[in-house]
Amino acid sequence: MQGGIIIEELEKKKYWIWLSCIKGIGSIRKQILLNRYKTPEKIYTLKKEEIIQIKGFNEILAENIICKENKENIEKQIEFLHKENVKIITIEDEKYPKLLKTIYDYPVSIYVKGNENILNIPAIGIVGCRKCSSYGERVAQYFAYNLAKKSINIISGLAKGIDSQSHIGAIKAKGITIGVIGSGLDMVYPKENQYLYDKIIKENGAIISEYPLGTKPEKMNFPARNRIISGMSKGIIVIEAKKKSGTLITVDFALEQGRDVYVVPGNIDEMNSVGTNDLIKQGAQMVTTYKDIEI
Repeated sequence: MQGGIIIEELEKKKYWIWLSCIKGIGSIRKQILLNRYKTPEKIYTLKKEEIIQIKGFNEILAENIICKENKENIEKQIEFLHKENVKIITIEDEKYPKLLKTIYDYPVSIYVKGNENILNIPAIGIVGCRKCSSYGERVAQYFAYNLAKKSINIISGLAKGIDSQSHIGAIKAKGITIGVIGSGLDMVYPKENQYLYDKIIKENGAIISEYPLGTKPEKMNFPARNRIISGMSKGIIVIEAKKKSGTLITVDFALEQGRDVYVVPGNIDEMNSVGTNDLIKQGAQMVTTYKDIEI
């Protein structure tokens, strides 16, 4: 288990915390601002007139950046992070996931609860449908268990179905696993996964998010979350996906990022296999054993 978060460490990063709380400013725009002004502290001091002169920024975005409420809430966020034992890791930190930083739209900071020392261990992402079959559950646990036994970090999204079974498989192997979520680290979604959330942290794993504490699990956050799962992984394993599955969004990210895509075949008469079997037809690498995974 990790020690408590020292509040002085959070104070040193208060402008990074502030930057993460700005609404309507995605990772690309944050990169633009940091490339131009170098530090979040400098961005903090900008005036509205300066911001609207930057290409890609308008009056609404400028208002979001200079928002008085965000600036007044920094200390509250620091207290909140300290209370929840959450760290913020920025692109300037040695512990920031190096593989993640190679993607186009990398988050400029991530929040971490649990063991931040595992963020750069070679990883495989495992994704699939929420309403998975018993076959999908077995397969997810099989791959996660055996890869975790080989000291490979198992990354997934802490959702129902394949995600949960992947985390469970890694834990059973006494390996390490990271859950990437689409909300603040104080909001477990789905709520029934609170036990699994706590278990991952207890077993030397970690839960991470690019969103500040207090962020609700809104629908639009999950596709963005998926790019982090694939971005931190050397490859992803797809286990059960319907024809129009959200899982396929992660596949698209993985392909854009140059990651390997492995697909477990499924029964041809099962809805959950249509998406995965189509990926195999399109040239994705079919895998039937953990030994097929190259890392």
